[in-house]
Parts: sequence; C-alpha cells; structure tokens
Amino acid sequence: MFIGSQLLLVVTMNSQFAIIYFVLRLCLINSSGDFLKSHQGFEEVGEPLILTPFIENGSISEARQKAEVTYPELTKNNLTSYSGYFTVDKTFNSNLFFWFFLSENNPSENPLIVWLQGGPGASSLFGLFTENGPYIVSENLELTYRNYSWTKDHSVLYIDNPAGVGFSFTDGGFAQNQTKVGNDLYSALIQFFKLFPELQKNEFYVTGESYGGKYVPAISYTIHENNVDADLKINLKGFSLGNPISDPINQADYGSYMYYNGLMDSNLKNYLKSLHETFVAAALREDYRQATIIRETIREKMHESNALPNIYNHQETKEEDPEYFATYLSQNILRTQIHVGDVEYAVNKDKVYNNLYVDISRSVAPWIEELLNNYRALFYNGQLDTADPYPLMVNFLRKLSFNGIDEYLAAERHIWYVDGEVAGYWKSGGNLTEVLVRAAGHMVPTSQPKWAYDLIYKFIRNVTLG
Repeated sequence: MFIGSQLLLVVTMNSQFAIIYFVLRLCLINSSGDFLKSHQGFEEVGEPLILTPFIENGSISEARQKAEVTYPELTKNNLTSYSGYFTVDKTFNSNLFFWFFLSENNPSENPLIVWLQGGPGASSLFGLFTENGPYIVSENLELTYRNYSWTKDHSVLYIDNPAGVGFSFTDGGFAQNQTKVGNDLYSALIQFFKLFPELQKNEFYVTGESYGGKYVPAISYTIHENNVDADLKINLKGFSLGNPISDPINQADYGSYMYYNGLMDSNLKNYLKSLHETFVAAALREDYRQATIIRETIREKMHESNALPNIYNHQETKEEDPEYFATYLSQNILRTQIHVGDVEYAVNKDKVYNNLYVDISRSVAPWIEELLNNYRALFYNGQLDTADPYPLMVNFLRKLSFNGIDEYLAAERHIWYVDGEVAGYWKSGGNLTEVLVRAAGHMVPTSQPKWAYDLIYKFIRNVTLG
C-alpha cells in the first residue's frame, strides 16, 4: 500500500506564459502525524465520535451503530470492532479513545480484557498493532493478521490512557497521579458497559505492561472500591502485568542487575549504588520530584555505559522498529473509519509525561496488596529486558504484604513448557503467580507471541502452566 500524494503547482508568467510543474511525492510520513496533518488536511474526516451524549440519552443502539468499524480491511478474519470516545471529565473536555474487539470465538461467554500501555505517554494502539492485537502493519503499510492475537478467545478493549495519550485528548485535564488515572478509566468503563450491557456478566481482567504497572492497579483498585455500592458492578476477576514498574523504591537497583549480567564494570556499579541510595532516601522522605530526577540519571548512566541500542532487549543490535501503524492510521480513510476525525495522534504525549513526572517515583504497592487479597494476579517479565528487569520485579513482589505472601515466598519454582519448548519459569502463592518468560524483552508478546498467548490464556482460565 502506498501512502502519498502529488502536488501540482502551476505558475503562469505573463511574459512567457510558461508553466512550471512541481511534482512532490510524499513517500512515508513520520509517525507523529504532524507532517501528514499539515500537508494532507483533515477537513475531509469530520469530528471525533463522542459517544457519551448518546449513552446519557439512552440512545445505545444508535451509539453502537455509529461506533462500529466497517472498513473491509479491518473486518477480515471474522473481526467485529467498535471505536470512539468516552468523555471522562467534562470540565476539561477530557475524552478517552477506545478500540474494542469482540472475541472471534464465542464473544457472549469469553472473558473481557482491557489493555493499558505504559510510558507514561504510550498509546495502547502500540499494543494492538505490535504486540497482541489482530493487526500488524508492515513498513510499506500493508495490513496483515497476527497468528496469536489475544482476540481469538477474548474480547479485548484497548484504551488510550490517560487523556492526552494517542488519540485521546483533553483541554488541560492531564492526570498528575494514579487516583485521577483510575477515576477517568472507571468513568470510561462504566460507559463501555452501558454501551455493551450484555458483557456485564463476562469475567473481566485488567492487563498492561511497563508503566501500566501503575495504571492497572489504579483502575483495578478503583473498581474494587466502587463495586461495593455501585449500581453497575464490574465483574473483576483478576489483573495481569508484564515487565511492570509498580514500586520504584524496590525496583531501582539497576546497577547490580547490569553488573551481574556483564553489562557494566564494578566501578560503575558502585557509583550507581550510591545514586540508588540517594534515590531511596528521596523517595522515603516523599520528595518524589527529586527521586525521579535521580532515577532518570541512573537509567541514563546505565545505558550510556554499554551503548546498547535497545534498552528493551539487550540482545537486540538495533533500535525498536518505527510505529508504522501510526502512519497507517493517519490516512484520511482510516481516520474516518476508526472515528478519530481530526484529532492528532500522540501530539500531547510529552505533556502527559511531564504532568506525571512526580508520580513516576510513587508506589502503588499498597493497592496491589489489597487487590491480591481479593483477586488473582499474574506478574510476568521478559528475561532480556533492561528497562524494567525481572530481578527488580521479584524484589518488589517479595516485599509485599498480603494473605498469600508466605506461600509465595516458600513456593517451588517450576518449568513452563509450550509444545515441548521451555517457555519460562513460574511460581505461585496465594493469588499471585510470577513468571519469567525466556528469550523475551520488555514487550513479551512481541518477542514471544505464542508463549505470551499461552500465558494469558491459561492465567485467565486459572489453568496451571505446563
């Protein structure tokens, strides 16, 4: 598929009646969408589809009809999906974009998953197109189908979160803490279940990765708190986190991890150890801005020392592939079909990051502890990730206080096989299951799609890993 246009500029000169033709071929647009917007124009695509007024007026059938994605290229392989916006804060005109896929098999009974990306500032469309969704976009912008899409046996809801991320937008209501994140997501989910009331009975799981290690507990805890008195109760059964950053104070000893993997010498390890101690001290006195500054310094020094091009997989020799899907979705026809209209993609991601800057060093461990007393949880980590390494995740898990902590600490580690291959290692105690995924990086479903599918499928169905 070719993305581009031809611009024909005709200049008539009075004396010679000369005609000068300038042909400009635009081959690839950068993934931010800014160039595309300024040259292609969005006047043809209309406005974003805000579904909240329809839901508030009880016009559910009309809302669903408007939200359905009918573009032939996006409906192959028995795919039914819906997209649009939920208003979550009317004061600031904050609207969260969602793209929802019904399970390809038995959607009336299969579990419902919500997927939340990290960052802060990353779009969940990244997960949809590069990790676990039904589509893959190639360099030449051709759309193909993912063999191990999570939509095969689960309905999956992708939400660009918080407001300002991806296609979500706000007039200034950027989240500055996880309470705001949880409340906005909860508002979106209540509207979602009003739009799809037949799914209220389905088992519901919250999933995500990386900085989603904050978002997933935030919305799960908000659901847990509100379900007590809510008229519309969400059937939350569990949550899953991949390569999470949830408890920074216990996930910041990067120097030791890098040293024991041969990625730095003892001099740098000792220097980072001193920085780590300074970080912990700042976090303990709740000077979270200073703690985040120190944490960023640690990570910068860590990666400067080894010049690894890809912090998300230390065996990769090149950077992550560009986000071709963003260019694909910036075409006018796709903007119309997924109902984003003239909204720019990822234009405010830096504002999202800056507003959550202080929050980066805060912990959500107390929420996780409460959740583990009531719901099943899966924490998994790719073996080759240096951004949020496995040993640091385990360090934070071992310090949690919940009903099953003693069982978890004493649990035997088991080998996890998928079709005769060693996929990783797992242990479980109480409601907690912890997994190391072999030969995988930060984005586990990208590195090992088959194993990631086996993992999420079995966790949701409470099947022991083989």
